[in-house]
Amino acid sequence: MIGLFQYGFMIRGFEVGIIIAAIAPLIGIFLVLRRYSLIADTLSHVSLAGVALGLLLKINPLVAAIIASVISSIVIERLRLSKRIFGESALSIFLSGSLALAVVLISLTHGFGVDLFSYLFGSITTVKQVDVYIVGILGFFVVAAVLLFFKELVFVTIDEEAARVAGIPTKFINMLLIILASLTVALAIPIVGVLLIAALIVIPVVTALQYGQSFVKTIFFAEAISLFSVIVGIVVSFYLNLSTGGTIVLLTVFIFVITLLTGKKDHRAH
Repeated sequence: MIGLFQYGFMIRGFEVGIIIAAIAPLIGIFLVLRRYSLIADTLSHVSLAGVALGLLLKINPLVAAIIASVISSIVIERLRLSKRIFGESALSIFLSGSLALAVVLISLTHGFGVDLFSYLFGSITTVKQVDVYIVGILGFFVVAAVLLFFKELVFVTIDEEAARVAGIPTKFINMLLIILASLTVALAIPIVGVLLIAALIVIPVVTALQYGQSFVKTIFFAEAISLFSVIVGIVVSFYLNLSTGGTIVLLTVFIFVITLLTGKKDHRAH
């Protein structure tokens, strides 16, 4: 195990992986409880278009993915608030449109190169030091924002109408949540990959909900599952030469199945 840390890319991989493992369930619990899990899939496809654009324009793909994801999240939320388009319809439009754009941009970059493949499925070997800095700074921002507005986020998640009546700025909180979700999705790209991001955000939370504990305890359970899956996944993928993202997600699925078979019947977080 100690031998792993002889390699610079492993150290960078663990640094980014632990940050992502910490913030993914923190955002995921609000998305899952609001039945808004599809936003993670949608933003992952938007991020793929951003990555393809970054590779085409020779700029940092992670930065391009972050910009594309944040801008799209703001537009999606504005469309939802306008009530001209139902929330799920807006997500479907962005999911299909961004995937189509990504395919076109990929064709302009002459197909699936090694770099693009690593962004699709995650790879610890391609994590750069600048990626660690970006993930670290923005990851800190995500955690700080959740902690700062935690009570408001919980209130809006449980009962948005009651929160509005109580004077909580629900529009601001909703916009904040979707922006934080977009950042989380984009930041997870180096380790988990575009196609598997949604699973890391959703599955640990759904697994933790099987125990029917309080909101805060559910977050702690989800954090533990996420951290375990990412750390073990990175180690296993290194020694067995497997896809990092795929290994991590398979571990979360395995834990979910075990929990489903042995956990409590009450799936609600109180």
